[in-house]
Amino acid sequence: MKTKFSCFMYPFLALLWLAPAAFAAEGALDPARIEQLTGLQGTLNQKEGVFKVNFPRKDIQATVAGARLATDQGLTAWAAFARAGDHAMVMGDIVLLENEVNPVLSAALDNGLEVTALHNHFLWDAPKVMFMHIGGMGDEEVLARAVGQVFGKLKEVIATKPGPPTANVDPAKTSLDPRKLEQIIGTAGTLNNGVYKIVIGRTAKMGQHEVGKEMGINTWAAFAGSDQLAVVDGDFAMLEGEVQDVLKALRRANINIVAIHNHMIGESPRYVFLHYWGIGPAEELARGLKSALATQSGG
Repeated sequence: MKTKFSCFMYPFLALLWLAPAAFAAEGALDPARIEQLTGLQGTLNQKEGVFKVNFPRKDIQATVAGARLATDQGLTAWAAFARAGDHAMVMGDIVLLENEVNPVLSAALDNGLEVTALHNHFLWDAPKVMFMHIGGMGDEEVLARAVGQVFGKLKEVIATKPGPPTANVDPAKTSLDPRKLEQIIGTAGTLNNGVYKIVIGRTAKMGQHEVGKEMGINTWAAFAGSDQLAVVDGDFAMLEGEVQDVLKALRRANINIVAIHNHMIGESPRYVFLHYWGIGPAEELARGLKSALATQSGG
């Protein structure tokens, strides 16, 4: 049975008001046990009460606009542990190549960790490098074991080097039946230039002004191809408390996560946006999206 950690965002924000010494006062971390469970070596910052394990991606020989990128220039994955009252917390940043992102993201979710961001740190990098942020709160040993599973999956994918998902789909030759997709998702779309697009609006306030679908507060899906083989890409607009369940639903449907980030600053309520890409039978993709929509408020 998987251990479920409490929601990372709100307890963690409250704990930021506590001094680092307060974390240590509740009990010391066990660095040796964390190293054993994560399979990584780390260092202890006594002042902040944080034990941090590191995984330098020395295997990535990347360039940025032609300049060779050293490991110390941001190519080290890490996870940092601290005491948080009666529990422990972990935060981390995992350095990933494109083909590694979704297997490692699924490993984090499957082991009870939260995935809080996925984005790039560079432009013009080759190969493309992505950064996935994780977090969790709970029992120190359970957290360390979960982080160990994440890095274990990463090491496995580094060794196997899976290729990207591919599909020979040309929107100009789209033949899928939009009516079937509309019935599954429950929202009508429009077919234009071989792309069937569905847009579902949400609302927020920027200051005293309400903004909605046409200002970018929306979830959308764009399909192209045939009923038998289609591609879908799009964006989910999520409240903070919806992010993890949407991620899990999409990954269960084998839909790839491309990015997790914010589009605005200062909106209320706070929205997080997720970009995705999927390949498969059109109806299966639509059912995967519907399962993710069903996890959201009013979904």
